[in-house]
Amino acid sequence: MRRSLVLAAALIAAGCGSHDKTETGLGAVAGGTASGTAASTAPVAYFHVDPTTAGTLSGSITFAGSKLAREAISMEAEQGCQQANAGKTVYNPAVLVGKKAGLANAFVYIQAGLEDKKFEPVKEPAVVLDQQGCMFLPRVIGLRAGQSLDLKNGDTVAHNVHPMPQNNREWNQEQPPHAPDVEHRFARPEVMIPVKCNIHAWMHAWIGVVDHPYFAVTGPDGAFDWKNVPPGDYTISVWHEKLGTQEQKVHLAASGTAAVNFTYR
Repeated sequence: MRRSLVLAAALIAAGCGSHDKTETGLGAVAGGTASGTAASTAPVAYFHVDPTTAGTLSGSITFAGSKLAREAISMEAEQGCQQANAGKTVYNPAVLVGKKAGLANAFVYIQAGLEDKKFEPVKEPAVVLDQQGCMFLPRVIGLRAGQSLDLKNGDTVAHNVHPMPQNNREWNQEQPPHAPDVEHRFARPEVMIPVKCNIHAWMHAWIGVVDHPYFAVTGPDGAFDWKNVPPGDYTISVWHEKLGTQEQKVHLAASGTAAVNFTYR
Protein backbone atom coordinates (compact mmCIF):
# COMPACT_ATOMS: atom_id res chain seq x y z
CA MET A 1 0.00 0.00 0.00
CA ARG A 2 2.73 2.42 1.00
CA ARG A 3 4.70 1.54 -2.13
CA SER A 4 1.61 2.24 -4.26
CA LEU A 5 1.13 5.68 -2.69
CA VAL A 6 4.75 6.63 -3.26
CA LEU A 7 4.55 5.51 -6.91
CA ALA A 8 1.33 7.48 -7.47
CA ALA A 9 2.86 10.62 -5.98
CA ALA A 10 5.92 10.28 -8.19
CA LEU A 11 3.76 9.92 -11.30
CA ILE A 12 1.71 13.00 -10.41
CA ALA A 13 4.88 15.07 -9.79
CA ALA A 14 6.39 13.93 -13.09
CA GLY A 15 3.16 14.76 -14.91
CA CYS A 16 3.02 18.25 -13.43
CA GLY A 17 6.65 18.90 -14.26
CA SER A 18 6.14 17.75 -17.84
CA HIS A 19 3.00 19.87 -18.17
CA ASP A 20 4.75 23.04 -16.93
CA LYS A 21 7.71 22.57 -19.27
CA THR A 22 5.47 22.01 -22.28
CA GLU A 23 3.39 25.12 -21.61
CA THR A 24 6.48 27.25 -21.15
CA GLY A 25 7.97 25.94 -24.36
CA LEU A 26 4.78 26.48 -26.33
CA GLY A 27 4.44 29.99 -24.95
CA ALA A 28 7.99 30.87 -26.04
CA VAL A 29 7.56 29.34 -29.50
CA ALA A 30 4.19 30.96 -30.04
CA GLY A 31 5.45 34.34 -28.90
CA GLY A 32 8.55 34.08 -31.08
CA THR A 33 6.51 33.03 -34.11
CA ALA A 34 4.02 35.84 -33.65
CA SER A 35 6.65 38.56 -33.34
CA GLY A 36 8.72 37.09 -36.17
CA THR A 37 5.67 36.96 -38.44
CA ALA A 38 4.73 40.54 -37.60
CA ALA A 39 8.26 41.71 -38.36
CA SER A 40 8.53 39.79 -41.62
CA THR A 41 5.13 40.84 -42.97
CA ALA A 42 5.42 44.54 -42.15
CA PRO A 43 5.22 46.25 -45.56
CA VAL A 44 7.93 48.64 -46.70
CA ALA A 45 6.39 51.80 -48.14
CA TYR A 46 8.53 52.35 -51.21
CA PHE A 47 7.97 55.52 -53.21
CA HIS A 48 7.03 55.19 -56.88
CA VAL A 49 7.24 58.16 -59.21
CA ASP A 50 3.95 59.12 -60.87
CA PRO A 51 4.79 59.29 -64.61
CA THR A 52 1.88 61.66 -65.24
CA THR A 53 3.42 64.37 -63.04
CA ALA A 54 7.16 63.59 -63.30
CA GLY A 55 9.45 66.17 -64.83
CA THR A 56 13.06 66.67 -65.96
CA LEU A 57 16.00 68.33 -64.25
CA SER A 58 19.06 69.09 -66.34
CA GLY A 59 22.01 71.43 -66.41
CA SER A 60 25.74 71.79 -66.78
CA ILE A 61 28.87 72.44 -64.79
CA THR A 62 31.43 74.71 -66.46
CA PHE A 63 34.81 76.22 -65.65
CA ALA A 64 35.37 79.90 -66.40
CA GLY A 65 38.97 80.88 -66.00
CA SER A 66 42.47 80.61 -67.35
CA LYS A 67 43.63 77.27 -68.64
CA LEU A 68 45.36 75.39 -65.86
CA ALA A 69 48.89 74.07 -66.27
CA ARG A 70 49.11 70.30 -66.38
CA GLU A 71 50.85 68.57 -63.48
CA ALA A 72 53.00 65.56 -64.38
CA ILE A 73 52.93 62.48 -62.13
CA SER A 74 56.26 60.90 -61.27
CA MET A 75 56.20 57.11 -61.54
CA GLU A 76 59.97 56.66 -61.46
CA ALA A 77 59.81 54.52 -58.33
CA GLU A 78 57.64 51.88 -60.04
CA GLN A 79 59.04 50.36 -63.21
CA GLY A 80 55.88 48.35 -63.78
CA CYS A 81 53.81 51.55 -63.83
CA GLN A 82 56.15 53.17 -66.34
CA GLN A 83 55.90 50.11 -68.56
CA ALA A 84 52.11 50.11 -68.25
CA ASN A 85 52.11 53.64 -69.70
CA ALA A 86 54.70 52.79 -72.39
CA GLY A 87 57.07 55.35 -70.92
CA LYS A 88 54.69 58.24 -71.65
CA THR A 89 54.17 61.05 -69.16
CA VAL A 90 50.98 60.76 -67.11
CA TYR A 91 49.31 63.96 -65.94
CA ASN A 92 47.18 64.57 -62.88
CA PRO A 93 43.54 64.43 -64.06
CA ALA A 94 42.13 66.39 -61.09
CA VAL A 95 40.80 69.27 -63.24
CA LEU A 96 39.65 68.26 -66.72
CA VAL A 97 37.94 70.91 -68.85
CA GLY A 98 36.31 70.13 -72.19
CA LYS A 99 36.41 72.15 -75.41
CA LYS A 100 33.31 74.13 -74.46
CA ALA A 101 34.43 74.76 -70.86
CA GLY A 102 32.55 71.73 -69.53
CA LEU A 103 33.99 70.47 -66.25
CA ALA A 104 34.50 66.72 -66.05
CA ASN A 105 34.54 64.54 -62.94
CA ALA A 106 32.07 66.68 -61.03
CA PHE A 107 29.58 64.77 -58.90
CA VAL A 108 26.13 66.38 -59.00
CA TYR A 109 23.12 65.12 -57.07
CA ILE A 110 19.86 66.05 -55.34
CA GLN A 111 21.04 66.89 -51.85
CA ALA A 112 17.68 67.81 -50.27
CA GLY A 113 14.01 67.42 -51.15
CA LEU A 114 13.65 63.62 -51.17
CA GLU A 115 13.85 62.96 -47.44
CA ASP A 116 10.27 61.66 -47.18
CA LYS A 117 10.70 59.22 -50.08
CA LYS A 118 12.16 55.73 -49.76
CA PHE A 119 13.14 54.23 -53.11
CA GLU A 120 13.20 50.53 -53.91
CA PRO A 121 16.55 48.72 -53.57
CA VAL A 122 18.84 49.35 -56.50
CA LYS A 123 18.43 47.12 -59.57
CA GLU A 124 21.21 48.61 -61.67
CA PRO A 125 24.31 46.48 -62.40
CA ALA A 126 27.51 46.82 -60.41
CA VAL A 127 29.69 49.89 -60.81
CA VAL A 128 33.27 49.09 -61.82
CA LEU A 129 36.40 50.69 -60.37
CA ASP A 130 39.36 49.60 -62.47
CA GLN A 131 43.11 50.08 -62.08
CA GLN A 132 44.95 50.66 -65.34
CA GLY A 133 48.28 52.30 -65.95
CA CYS A 134 48.60 52.67 -62.17
CA MET A 135 45.61 55.01 -62.08
CA PHE A 136 42.05 54.49 -60.82
CA LEU A 137 39.52 54.47 -63.66
CA PRO A 138 37.18 56.23 -63.45
CA ARG A 139 38.48 58.82 -61.03
CA VAL A 140 35.02 59.75 -59.75
CA ILE A 141 32.11 57.32 -59.53
CA GLY A 142 28.59 57.43 -58.16
CA LEU A 143 26.41 54.59 -56.94
CA ARG A 144 23.37 53.83 -54.81
CA ALA A 145 23.58 52.67 -51.20
CA GLY A 146 23.73 48.88 -51.29
CA GLN A 147 24.78 48.74 -54.94
CA SER A 148 27.71 46.48 -55.83
CA LEU A 149 31.13 47.99 -56.49
CA ASP A 150 33.37 45.68 -58.50
CA LEU A 151 37.12 46.19 -58.12
CA LYS A 152 39.35 45.22 -61.04
CA ASN A 153 43.12 45.25 -61.47
CA GLY A 154 44.10 45.37 -65.13
CA ASP A 155 47.76 46.07 -64.36
CA THR A 156 50.80 43.82 -64.07
CA VAL A 157 51.60 45.31 -60.66
CA ALA A 158 49.85 44.91 -57.32
CA HIS A 159 47.48 47.60 -56.03
CA ASN A 160 45.68 48.34 -52.81
CA VAL A 161 42.17 49.85 -52.84
CA HIS A 162 41.60 51.72 -49.59
CA PRO A 163 38.40 53.80 -49.20
CA MET A 164 38.30 56.04 -46.13
CA PRO A 165 34.61 56.72 -45.37
CA GLN A 166 33.14 58.51 -42.38
CA ASN A 167 29.62 57.06 -42.49
CA ASN A 168 30.42 53.55 -43.74
CA ARG A 169 32.74 50.69 -42.88
CA GLU A 170 36.36 51.27 -43.86
CA TRP A 171 38.12 48.47 -45.71
CA ASN A 172 41.43 47.85 -47.41
CA GLN A 173 41.52 45.49 -50.40
CA GLU A 174 44.79 44.20 -51.81
CA GLN A 175 44.70 43.07 -55.45
CA PRO A 176 47.62 41.26 -57.07
CA PRO A 177 48.14 41.62 -60.83
CA HIS A 178 45.11 40.46 -62.85
CA ALA A 179 43.45 39.15 -59.68
CA PRO A 180 39.76 38.14 -59.82
CA ASP A 181 37.24 40.92 -59.34
CA VAL A 182 36.33 41.73 -55.75
CA GLU A 183 32.88 42.99 -54.74
CA HIS A 184 32.11 45.51 -52.01
CA ARG A 185 29.09 47.62 -50.99
CA PHE A 186 28.47 50.80 -49.04
CA ALA A 187 25.37 50.54 -46.86
CA ARG A 188 24.74 54.24 -46.21
CA PRO A 189 24.80 57.49 -48.22
CA GLU A 190 28.04 59.45 -48.13
CA VAL A 191 29.40 62.22 -50.37
CA MET A 192 32.27 61.91 -51.00
CA ILE A 193 34.42 58.91 -49.99
CA PRO A 194 38.14 59.36 -50.75
CA VAL A 195 39.99 56.31 -52.08
CA LYS A 196 43.74 55.79 -52.16
CA CYS A 197 46.23 53.09 -53.06
CA ASN A 198 48.58 52.38 -50.17
CA ILE A 199 51.26 51.26 -52.62
CA HIS A 200 51.19 54.15 -55.11
CA ALA A 201 50.75 57.52 -53.43
CA TRP A 202 49.54 59.31 -56.58
CA MET A 203 46.54 57.03 -57.08
CA HIS A 204 43.28 58.65 -55.93
CA ALA A 205 39.57 58.23 -56.60
CA TRP A 206 36.32 59.45 -55.05
CA ILE A 207 33.00 57.67 -54.54
CA GLY A 208 29.63 59.35 -54.09
CA VAL A 209 26.95 57.17 -52.45
CA VAL A 210 23.31 58.30 -52.41
CA ASP A 211 19.97 56.65 -51.58
CA HIS A 212 18.08 57.76 -54.71
CA PRO A 213 18.61 57.62 -58.50
CA TYR A 214 19.18 61.35 -59.13
CA PHE A 215 22.94 61.78 -59.41
CA ALA A 216 25.58 61.97 -62.13
CA VAL A 217 29.30 62.23 -62.77
CA THR A 218 29.95 64.72 -65.55
CA GLY A 219 31.96 64.06 -68.67
CA PRO A 220 33.97 66.63 -70.69
CA ASP A 221 30.76 68.45 -71.69
CA GLY A 222 29.88 69.02 -68.02
CA ALA A 223 26.23 68.12 -68.63
CA PHE A 224 23.72 66.13 -66.61
CA ASP A 225 20.10 65.16 -67.24
CA TRP A 226 17.60 63.48 -64.91
CA LYS A 227 14.23 62.32 -66.16
CA ASN A 228 11.28 60.94 -64.19
CA VAL A 229 11.83 63.35 -61.28
CA PRO A 230 8.83 63.91 -58.97
CA PRO A 231 7.70 67.56 -58.75
CA GLY A 232 8.95 69.46 -55.73
CA ASP A 233 11.48 71.87 -54.27
CA TYR A 234 15.07 70.63 -54.33
CA THR A 235 18.60 71.58 -53.40
CA ILE A 236 21.05 70.51 -56.10
CA SER A 237 24.65 70.13 -55.04
CA VAL A 238 27.81 69.68 -57.10
CA TRP A 239 31.15 68.50 -55.74
CA HIS A 240 34.61 68.73 -57.30
CA GLU A 241 37.79 67.43 -55.73
CA LYS A 242 39.80 70.63 -56.31
CA LEU A 243 37.19 73.34 -56.86
CA GLY A 244 34.90 72.58 -53.92
CA THR A 245 31.11 72.42 -53.68
CA GLN A 246 28.23 74.58 -54.84
CA GLU A 247 24.48 74.45 -54.19
CA GLN A 248 21.36 75.81 -55.86
CA LYS A 249 17.68 75.57 -55.03
CA VAL A 250 15.21 74.77 -57.77
CA HIS A 251 11.46 74.24 -58.08
CA LEU A 252 10.24 71.55 -60.45
CA ALA A 253 6.59 71.91 -61.41
CA ALA A 254 4.39 68.92 -62.22
CA SER A 255 5.30 67.58 -65.68
CA GLY A 256 7.74 70.48 -65.98
CA THR A 257 11.39 71.00 -66.82
CA ALA A 258 14.02 73.00 -64.95
CA ALA A 259 17.66 73.85 -65.64
CA VAL A 260 20.36 74.18 -63.01
CA ASN A 261 23.75 75.46 -64.18
CA PHE A 262 26.91 75.85 -62.12
CA THR A 263 30.08 77.77 -62.93
CA TYR A 264 33.43 77.42 -61.19
CA ARG A 265 35.78 80.38 -61.49
